[in-house]
Amino acid sequence: MWIVYAFGSAFFAGITAILAKCGIKKTDSNMATAIRTIVVLAFSWLMVLMVESHTTIGDISGKTLLFLILSGLATGASWLCYFKALQMGDINKVVPIDKSSTVLTIILAFILLNEGISIGKGVGVVGIGIGTYLMIQKKATEAAQPKANQAWLIYALLSAVFASLTAILGKIGIEGVEANLGTAIRTGVVLVMAWLVVFVTRKKGISREIPLKELGFIILSGLATGGSWLCYYKALQDGPASVVVPIDKLSILVTIAFSYVVFHEKLAKKAALGLVLIVSGTLAMLI
Repeated sequence: MWIVYAFGSAFFAGITAILAKCGIKKTDSNMATAIRTIVVLAFSWLMVLMVESHTTIGDISGKTLLFLILSGLATGASWLCYFKALQMGDINKVVPIDKSSTVLTIILAFILLNEGISIGKGVGVVGIGIGTYLMIQKKATEAAQPKANQAWLIYALLSAVFASLTAILGKIGIEGVEANLGTAIRTGVVLVMAWLVVFVTRKKGISREIPLKELGFIILSGLATGGSWLCYYKALQDGPASVVVPIDKLSILVTIAFSYVVFHEKLAKKAALGLVLIVSGTLAMLI
């Protein structure tokens, strides 16, 4: 069943990017992240109450709680960078970089979790790396843009790094913890971190200026994120991180498809080839 949960995570993660992009056209990305986290937190604790795992909170060890908190901090940092990158750049370029966190995750899983690297995973890493490079290549018009307009690339790269740390820390932190409860605890950490950033940047007042339509998309993206997280950490709890993470990254297909329909973002031939390599590399890791 963990494979089913992993693919469910991929679908919900794919539509999350689209919904979030619709919600940050005029809204500050940090504020949007903070609002989304409230929705995810409510969603997470609802699931905790439904499965009655809240009764096991007292059984969580100090080590497990520490890793859940660290995972939450990594998630918060990844979110803040990811949605900032989405606000500044094209989905078709930001998402592939974020999904390249698979490569780092596999390396860290090998070093920290003793998960082996098969030939299929090695081929997959190469395919994902080359594919990502092809998808983010600049067009002639983009090459002439000021460097300031390319800042999305830095945020996207940071998002990938923190996302890989999230997977590893999350895998360690959910040992002996019910998946929904672990997700809820981590989300609480993300919520505190997200709102702290809002207050530090003195943007709490702009919440009253958010267009109603964008607020709706932000809430929907939070619900999609909640669904993705619950599936993702259930899959991580039952399956190997080096396989669950690649499946989750197939969400790029959902995102690319919806970005074409909603934002009319088309892939160049080189980018399309890159997408094929990323998907092929991801599937190779499942062999």
